[in-house]
Amino acid sequence: MRIDVAFTPVEAAPAPIGVVVDVLRATSTIAQALASGYRRVLCCAEIDDALALRAQIPDSLVGGERKAVQVEGFDVGASPREFLEPRADTLILSTTNGTRAILETAQRCEEVVLGSMLNLEAVARASVDRDAVVVCAGFQGAFALDDAYCAGRIVQLVDGERTDAAIASELIARAFPTALEGFNARTYGPPGLEEDIAFCARENVLEVVPRLTGMVGPAAEITA
Repeated sequence: MRIDVAFTPVEAAPAPIGVVVDVLRATSTIAQALASGYRRVLCCAEIDDALALRAQIPDSLVGGERKAVQVEGFDVGASPREFLEPRADTLILSTTNGTRAILETAQRCEEVVLGSMLNLEAVARASVDRDAVVVCAGFQGAFALDDAYCAGRIVQLVDGERTDAAIASELIARAFPTALEGFNARTYGPPGLEEDIAFCARENVLEVVPRLTGMVGPAAEITA
């Protein structure tokens, strides 16, 4: 088995399994929503696509952000703390980086799962038997330290041949005593997310492994 890391979605090479990481906050939010009882999450790249799906799908709500701010007209934002209890059958989500990374990875990988610190060991167990690429959502198309840290933590848990990028991510993970310190070392992103960052830094509190199960129009359908 071989494990690779792509520090942005465009760098991801095709692989049997892709593990998408947008630890602050999309993949953490999706894992929390599914663990809380949402049946599925539909991930959209565009705001208009998300609003159109809400109009078409009964018992749904739409959430998401642009530059960490809830989108006008959306029911909720993208904080995982907003999804501790289900408010609908279907969550429709559109975010700045994460949902786009999921859709891009779906075009390159045979299977797609979503990773975070919340489900760290569970997603590592789901990635142990095939060549895999951990795809970091990044920040506006560039390297994101928080995603690279989470990718390195996943790499540490998976046996197999490592690419240089996988080794680099593991070294990044080893550089910080805790996930919270790794996340707070980043220099990008708006202030005001401290509670979400602390929430997303918790390790192995969920057993759910979000998986791509297909497409619903322009959206990637994610279920547990």
